[in-house]
Amino acid sequence: MARKQIPAQEHEHGVMVETSKPEVTRPPLFQVVLLNDDFTPMDFVVEVLQVFFALNREKATQVMLHVHTRGKGVCGVYTREVAESKVTQVNEFSRLHQHPLLCSMEKA
Repeated sequence: MARKQIPAQEHEHGVMVETSKPEVTRPPLFQVVLLNDDFTPMDFVVEVLQVFFALNREKATQVMLHVHTRGKGVCGVYTREVAESKVTQVNEFSRLHQHPLLCSMEKA
């Protein structure tokens, strides 16, 4: 028996779907905040800002003076995990050097 040929158009029953990019939201950001105290030397605070927040000496001095005059100051803005890590590192470093300097984080 001879087979009847079916045109190619009849074989394609697919639906054309436009691909879209997935919606990705940015993670929430947190400010790492340094709190003023009356005992930690200013040079130590500048060193902390340079070592843990990669600030140059001039910017670190500006942030230190802001913390000293206003009670607290922002050292940087990071994702939650990075901010938690920075806070822990600064607080441990301060305790190791017997200074009461405190660092915390706040939602940005």
